[in-house]
Amino acid sequence: MLDQPSFYLAAVPAVILLGLSKGGFAGLGVLGMPLMALTIPPMQAAAITLPILMVQDAFSVWVYRRDWDRTNLKILLPGAVAGIVAAYLLAAKVPDAAVALVLGTISIVFALRRFLARTPGGEPVPPSALNRPAGWFWGALAGFTSMIAHAGGPPFQIYVMPQQLPRDIFVGTGVMFFAAVNLIKVAPYLALGQFSRENMATSLVLFPLAIASTWAGVWLVRRVSGDRFYDIVY
Repeated sequence: MLDQPSFYLAAVPAVILLGLSKGGFAGLGVLGMPLMALTIPPMQAAAITLPILMVQDAFSVWVYRRDWDRTNLKILLPGAVAGIVAAYLLAAKVPDAAVALVLGTISIVFALRRFLARTPGGEPVPPSALNRPAGWFWGALAGFTSMIAHAGGPPFQIYVMPQQLPRDIFVGTGVMFFAAVNLIKVAPYLALGQFSRENMATSLVLFPLAIASTWAGVWLVRRVSGDRFYDIVY
């Protein structure tokens, strides 16, 4: 188990952000692994984070087990599998910083578009329809960035949020999608030899905080109205 105080100064807020994200405030979790990577190598940070994410997934899946959209998952998951495989094959050749830069730029443009794109009367843009090619593309990007840096949230949101699903359906669909993605990632991480005894023991120490912060995320989400929720997530 890691025992450096500097690691836990970064890991504790990282796990809290991951939990709030898993509880429903999608997007916050993208900050988790970079925080840990301030004190340990990025690949080790990813290996410690994955079991934590899976524990949080189990809690969130139970909470949102009745609230999710099957059609979106059918569209997104095949692309995600392709993205995970591509990331596994290219992991040594793709700089984390380049992934972060592209992902950050896309996310900022997407969020700005939300607040600037209004109809002439000032009304919000109507919901977008399902689009399979777009879903495969964004699903693949979500799988790729999730495998590289546990940062699949923004591509998922870019595809699903414009559909303006009810709050709990949107959250539940994300929960189910990333629970499946994280399970698929286990095999590549095993192949990369990242589940060492030290890393697993460190993950285990953080499990209680992971569960508590996820519960807090669920509690907070259910006290926010649907319209306000989407503004916060954007």
